[in-house]
Amino acid sequence: MQVPEHLHYTEEHEWIEQLEDSRIRIGITDYAQDQLGDVVYVELPEVDTEVAKEDLIVEIESTKSVGEVYAPFAGKIVAVNDAVAESPELVNSSPYDEGWLAMIEVEGEIDTSDLLDAGGYGNLTE
Repeated sequence: MQVPEHLHYTEEHEWIEQLEDSRIRIGITDYAQDQLGDVVYVELPEVDTEVAKEDLIVEIESTKSVGEVYAPFAGKIVAVNDAVAESPELVNSSPYDEGWLAMIEVEGEIDTSDLLDAGGYGNLTE
């Protein structure tokens, strides 16, 4: 299972990549996509949608179940990965690269103290 060192993680199996200008990119982890099975549909949020922390922003349907992705911070959706809407299997084949889901411009400071680092996330999924 891949757990890239440069990302932060939630206990709900989401990854967060801190970008420039108070933006973050989010997706689901390798572990999460494996647990879901073959992803067949991804419902992405609308760009420019304001979100509160812990708002449901993405639904991922697989052959086994439905997964939900929540906003780790309050802010505004500034980009979505249309490629996963057209090819949902990207979430399975490339969860950290081509299978990212949304980008949020975070309101205020990005506080990662509640998030897990790669080691912490690895311990969670062992």
